[in-house]
Order: sequence, then structure tokens, then C-alpha cells
Amino acid sequence: MEIKVNKEKCTGCKICVDVCPAGAIEIQNEKAYINEKCTLCKLCVSECPVNAIEVIGEEKKVSTLDLSKYKGIWFFAEQKKGKLSHVAYELLGISLKLARTLEEEVCGVYFGSKGEDAAKELFSRGADKVYVVEDTSLDEFRQDVYVCLMTELVKKYKPNIVLASATMIGRSFLPQTAARLKTGLTADCTDLAIDPETKLLQQIRPTYGGNLMAKIICENHRPQMATIRPKAVEEAKPVGNRNGTIVRDDFTSFNATCRVDLISKQEVEQTIDLQEAEIIVSGGRGLGDGKNFDMIRKLAKLIGGAVGSSRAAVDAGWIPYPHQVGQTGKTVKPKIYIACGISGAIQHLAGMSTSDYIIAINKDPNAPIFKVANLGIVGDIFEVIPKLIQKLESK
Repeated sequence: MEIKVNKEKCTGCKICVDVCPAGAIEIQNEKAYINEKCTLCKLCVSECPVNAIEVIGEEKKVSTLDLSKYKGIWFFAEQKKGKLSHVAYELLGISLKLARTLEEEVCGVYFGSKGEDAAKELFSRGADKVYVVEDTSLDEFRQDVYVCLMTELVKKYKPNIVLASATMIGRSFLPQTAARLKTGLTADCTDLAIDPETKLLQQIRPTYGGNLMAKIICENHRPQMATIRPKAVEEAKPVGNRNGTIVRDDFTSFNATCRVDLISKQEVEQTIDLQEAEIIVSGGRGLGDGKNFDMIRKLAKLIGGAVGSSRAAVDAGWIPYPHQVGQTGKTVKPKIYIACGISGAIQHLAGMSTSDYIIAINKDPNAPIFKVANLGIVGDIFEVIPKLIQKLESK
């Protein structure tokens, strides 16, 4: 397969030059030229306004599945200690949006105890059906077991789309499920849509360090599977008393075994869950030392916030990983996000740039964090934060 430019059609508009992430397109004699850097990503093909860029030698794959048998939009209703997590409502919200175009049932999948209570709550927010595998042993996440249950349910009921949140649980078991089902999965999506012509799921996620948004489809395999970043989509709102269908499957019938035994569990001390917090105070490399997180914790406590961090602070061993915000950490959307000594790398911005109000404190006036900040304070954090703490304490 190769990508070629039809010189007769090309107008030299340079749009392909701007969209190419590999820098593989040049303008020579007022025509586009593709050099050896090309990675065959085909972005230029879809963006060319005059259809002058073509893919040569690409074989059209034909599906061997009867795709008409696959119906329904499934979302994994994650729970913690028998209580639905907020990400379950986010997935329900995006599923309802997709259903308006596809006109298919929206179905939750719930593993754990209190399945009937969970189903009623999902019905009250718009779900049509909930598949329940109920057992107290499922209240604690066990990857092998969850993979087995989801795989067998999909084989039995044949959904068109299967979604999970990109939490520790969703990231762990859904890719393995997709591998067993021999289908594709797009991880860490920030949005989903249905193509109006093909009715395929468009799985939208940032790529090339967040510089581009990719639309990914799964044309020949089913189900279409994706994980969605927490806080990337809106929760489904309560719509009143509604009835739905509960489909129960007996846990013992799955013969699910686990290679890992849970001996004990130790929770990291965190007064407020980052993804639930309305205020977050984060520290970065600019703190210089882990002991300086004490002033970050003090400031957060005074304003009722949670403590976050950049990856650099976690990698340095100054603070545990559960506090990390960014592309490889938590995606958050608080009302107020205060970045202290954080330069604002793309990976960090990917996890917090949708916050309602961003305050940045950094001594470098050219720090990228100021480009997304609503309020920027150019100054030394060791001068600014203590004065802010003093002012708050005096109130």
C-alpha cells in the first residue's frame, strides 16, 4: 500500500502539509509531494479538499460475520462496594446519545451484589435493560473473572457496541475481553459518535501527544468496543420512575476461575477522590522536593480541595500515583484547578484542561500552563502559596 498525489488535481493549498503529523508532505513546484517520512496514517487522504491524494494498493477487507445479528449498546456499570460509580452514569449518558441515532436498546452490565438496586437506578436514568451477574465475590474486582463473564455474555447476547470507563478496572479487563472476542478496542476515548451513513461507531481520541483527534472505526468485527475517559462525557440525568428489563445469569454457570487471590487491601489515604473533587490543588516539578507537598496539602485543606500532582512529581517519588493528573493518570474536571509549579506539558493538560476555572502559579512567564489558565500568577510558588495560606487562615 502507498499514498500518491494526483498532480493534475492538486492545487497546492497546503492543507495536507498542515495536517500531516509526520512532516512527510512538502510543496514542490506548487504541488504536494510525499517523502519517505510517510507513516501511511491516511490523514491527508481524508482532509484533501479536492480528493487529489489517493491510497494505492489497499485491499478492501470483507467481514465474515453476520453483522445484522449484533444489536444493542452495552455499557459496563462499574460499582464500588456495591454502589454504582459515577462513571456508570457517564457511560449511560453517552450510550443514550448514540441510541438516538442507532435506535437500539441501551443496556447496562452489572457484576456484584445488590444487582436489583443498581438496575432500578439505571432504569431511572434512561437504561432499557440491565444484564446482572450477582454474587458477593464480584464486589471486589478480579480481572480473570470479569473477563470471563463479559466474554461469555457478549457471545450469548451479541451486542453491537460495548463500552467501559477508562478507570483502573475498565482499562484492565475490557482489552483482554476484546482480544478473546477477536475484535478491536479503542482505549481512552474522549467522545463517541455514530456515522450517519454507515451507522458505525466513531471512536474519538487524542493522538500524537494530543495534537490531533483521531476517529477510529471497527468495520468488520463485532462488537465495537471502547473505553471512555472519566469526566470526558456528561452523566445521564434522572428522568423519573421508569421500568426496564433485568436479565439475570447465574454466576456459577460461567465456571469463572481466577489466578490471583486477594489476600489483603490497603487504601491510599485520599480525603477526596480526585475525579469527584470540585477543587484540586496540584503540585509539580517546581516544588523541588517531596516535603514541599506539605504546603500543597495545607492549601487544599483550607479550601476543601483534593491534592493532585503532575507525572514528574510522581516519578520523583514525592507523592503516590493515585494523585497523578494527566494522560497517564486521572482525567479530572473540577470547578477550580490550581496548578502550582507545573509547566503544563501536553500530557498533563490532557487530564485537566476541561476544568471550569484554572489558576496557574509559575515563575516562568512562558510556561505552557498559562495558555489554558483563566488566571495566571507569574511568581515563585514559595512566596505566593505561603501568602495565600496566610490570607486564608486570617479569614
